[in-house]
Parts: sequence; C-alpha cells; structure tokens
Amino acid sequence: MSRKPSFLLSSVLSITVSFSTGVFADASHDQSPTFSSTKITPQITLLQGKGGNVAALTGEQGTLLIDDDYLDMSSALKTALEPLGGEEKLTYIINTHWHGDHTGGNKVLGEHATIVAHDNVRKRLLSRQEVKLFNMVSEAYPEPALPSVTYEKSMRLHFNGETVELIHLAKGHTDGDSVVIFKNANVIHMGDHFFNGFFPFVDVGSGGNVLTMADNVAFMLNKIDDKTIIIPGHGPLAKKPDLESFHKMLVGTAEEVQTMKSKGMSLEAMQAEGLSEKWNDWTDGFINTKTWISIVDSSF
Repeated sequence: MSRKPSFLLSSVLSITVSFSTGVFADASHDQSPTFSSTKITPQITLLQGKGGNVAALTGEQGTLLIDDDYLDMSSALKTALEPLGGEEKLTYIINTHWHGDHTGGNKVLGEHATIVAHDNVRKRLLSRQEVKLFNMVSEAYPEPALPSVTYEKSMRLHFNGETVELIHLAKGHTDGDSVVIFKNANVIHMGDHFFNGFFPFVDVGSGGNVLTMADNVAFMLNKIDDKTIIIPGHGPLAKKPDLESFHKMLVGTAEEVQTMKSKGMSLEAMQAEGLSEKWNDWTDGFINTKTWISIVDSSF
C-alpha cells in the first residue's frame, strides 16, 4: 500500500502523542507551535499544525477556514493566516466535527468569524463532553466559540467565486461529521472520515461507528474522480487511490473482527489473535492494532 501520494512535499512526520490540550494530537504533525503551509490551488491552502488539517479558502470576500486546530495553536494559526490576509479577513470557520483538535481555535477566532457546523456539533459544544479512550473531558464552549449557523443534511456557501458544499455523513467518526467540497476546484476536505495511512480514531461514544464510516467513505468515493485532491482530517494530502485503500482497510479489518466474534472469541482473545499482517502498515499512527480491534468490536 502506498501511503505517500506523488505530489506531496513531505511524508508523515514521526509519531508524537499529547493529550494535554485536547482530545488527541495527530500522529502526523510536529508538536512545535507552527503551521506548515502547502498551496493546493491559487485560492486553497493547507495548513498543518498539531491537530486536524486546516484548509483556507481566500479571496476578495475574505477567508474561509475549515477547522482551526487546538486552542493552544491559535497564536500560531494567526501567524499562518498573515500571508493569507490575516485574521481580520476571516469570515467563516467550518467545523467538521466537535473534537478539540478541530475546534479549539473557535475560542479565539470565533470572535472574528461566523462558525458553521452540523446541528450536532453545536449541541455537543454546548455541554460537557468526554472521550473515554483518552480519559479526556471537554467543557462547554462559550457562546462566541459556538457554531451560529448549523444545518441538518447539507448546505452551500457561495464565497470567493467558489461553491462550498457541506454534506453531513451520519454516524461515522462522530454523529456530527461534515465533508466539505470545493466544487469548482475539485478539492474535498474529509474531516476525520479519513486518516490517510493509519488506523483512525472512531468516537463510538459520540455516535461514531466503523461500519457506517466505511459506508460513508464508499459514498464519497462515488462523488469524486481521479483528479480530486483530498484533504484528510489527519495525514498527508491524498488522491482517490489513497481513500480507496482506507476504505479497503475499514472493510477488511471489520470483516476479520466479525469473523472472530462469530467464533465466540472475547475482546481479549481477539486482541491476542490480532489482524492479518497486511494491515501492519496502518499502525504507523497513534492507534495500535489492539486499540483498533476494540474500536471495531464496539461498532457491532
């Protein structure tokens, strides 16, 4: 399996895990308080910091951000926005889901922009949330950090000459996931429905499900073509074959766990048995095989 698309400037960085500032830190990002910047199109820029991948759409009407990393990365994000017009040009922030490594910056940047998300993101940010796998608690967000524009199934923004389409993928990574499509540019941001090259975290406690995630990814594969540039929630930029490999992994590992369960094996026994060697490369992130088996098991 190839995990490094040919057009990437760099590969996945070494694994560093930190749970001190949010739900989890992305294994593919450096822990330094800076963002790397990659120009995808003249108007769309990928910013990679410590948390989820951030995308910026810029133009005469201002700047639209998809996700905004951890709260403690806000100063670095402001610096990264300076060549793109600065924080004063920030008009919209789209949250792909509620996790703090994608929404922490709301608490600083939300005063400058309208925050847009699925209905369930606002509901979760309004109250105390818990991610038991990482023993993490997220307290309710203040009003300026909450999405003020929400939707149920889909919505469109017409901004900077681009049609930005938001589609809710239900019960995938969480219960409030959005995929964002830049229709004119043929670029999509998958949020955490796609971890490029490693086992994903699926937040079953927040309504996520591995089997439904696989179905949702299959749905998106039918909406893109070989020229589509894909921004994953975590990991390097991708193309369709990378997302196809991710889908194959979701389906294949789920089938293996289901087969073990059908034999009456306990979770501990399944973890001891492990998965086929062909999935070994997917442990390069912060979710190891035993943890992934437990996540898949909880989805049945």
